[in-house]
Amino acid sequence: MQSLGRVVRRLYSTKPPRPPVQRAATALPKHAAEAREASTPMAVLERRARKQPNLLPPPGSDLTPSEFSSYRRQLAKGELMTEQGRDLTEAEWLDALNEKRSRLRGIKLAGKGNQKQVEVVGQKIYLPNVIFRMVRNHTPKGKPYNPYEATFRVPQSITKTDIRSYLSAVYGVKTTYIRTANYISPLRRTRMGLRPVGRYRTYKRAVVGLVDPFYYPLDMEDMDKVARKEREAWLEEKFSLKALVRWRRYELVRTTQSGSEGWRFTGHLRRDKILQAVARRRMITRMEIEGIKAEIAEKRAAGKQILMEKVKS
Repeated sequence: MQSLGRVVRRLYSTKPPRPPVQRAATALPKHAAEAREASTPMAVLERRARKQPNLLPPPGSDLTPSEFSSYRRQLAKGELMTEQGRDLTEAEWLDALNEKRSRLRGIKLAGKGNQKQVEVVGQKIYLPNVIFRMVRNHTPKGKPYNPYEATFRVPQSITKTDIRSYLSAVYGVKTTYIRTANYISPLRRTRMGLRPVGRYRTYKRAVVGLVDPFYYPLDMEDMDKVARKEREAWLEEKFSLKALVRWRRYELVRTTQSGSEGWRFTGHLRRDKILQAVARRRMITRMEIEGIKAEIAEKRAAGKQILMEKVKS
């Protein structure tokens, strides 16, 4: 009886081997999936940590824990039985799920069989009056920049579906996830701090997961000398940044000092530049005076008549 009990316990304790993991045709690339997993909110990670290991997807699976739970639930209900009498694998179930998913607003797949085409069923919008401002991702110190993620500042009225549709329709960018957060700006108060008089700009931040990597341009201070000079030369050639700065300074001085009596714009705004320009003009005047004196001395020594009109000319 003891040996029989050991055999029964061994059978119950031994788990059947899992079949090899198959990759789904519509699964995300490896690095994009890792970026999606790394951006999971902390509350979700804590909730997953409390789950038993057998409720989580096996290593190398293309399913997220939520998709794996849905797959196991449908499998237990017998909803994944095919006409051949077998259950769908994880890869087949994920391909079917991605085929039914349509997260783009205003379009649908129409047609039969393999001849399906994308049709626009919503209202077409030309030149939308929304501003998507792309900013650099938040990268903790000591960690590399994540190219499979992009950060935008968008109006508060924009939803996740709008962001996904906008990026796909305008730029052809495929997204994996979108996480948004509203940043409420503090109130501006009077100098004594008694009553609010307004607020700073409030915006919504959208962190978008990308299927294809996008490398944000380096800052000037992160480049070496050669790359920095090439970048500055390209910016100056395309946008004339130095001329724009000079024009802004000129307009600022013109609008603030043009009413002063005897004001004249010299082309310089910094005090050291102004002093250098004054010293340069004085040097030119002194050289002209020395030349006139030398000319007068030569004519006087030669006994020639000195005419003031010729000297001035």
